[in-house]
Amino acid sequence: SQVHEFKVDMTCGGCASAVERVLGKLGDKVEKVNINLEERTVSVTSNLTPEELLEQLRKTGKSTSYVGVKK
Repeated sequence: SQVHEFKVDMTCGGCASAVERVLGKLGDKVEKVNINLEERTVSVTSNLTPEELLEQLRKTGKSTSYVGVKK
């Protein structure tokens, strides 16, 4: 699996919780989620495509963009 990095317009802990919640709905398709509120980035370790993850992240209602695969 790869680590995909996204920019998500999160302003508070509630936003971060929303991100965790929507990604949690993917169950074991998501191995790990790392949220950095200060930098407003979300790193997701998953076998899913960036498009699938992006679609899921957008369910938070936050502005979201794909940064790329983290080395």
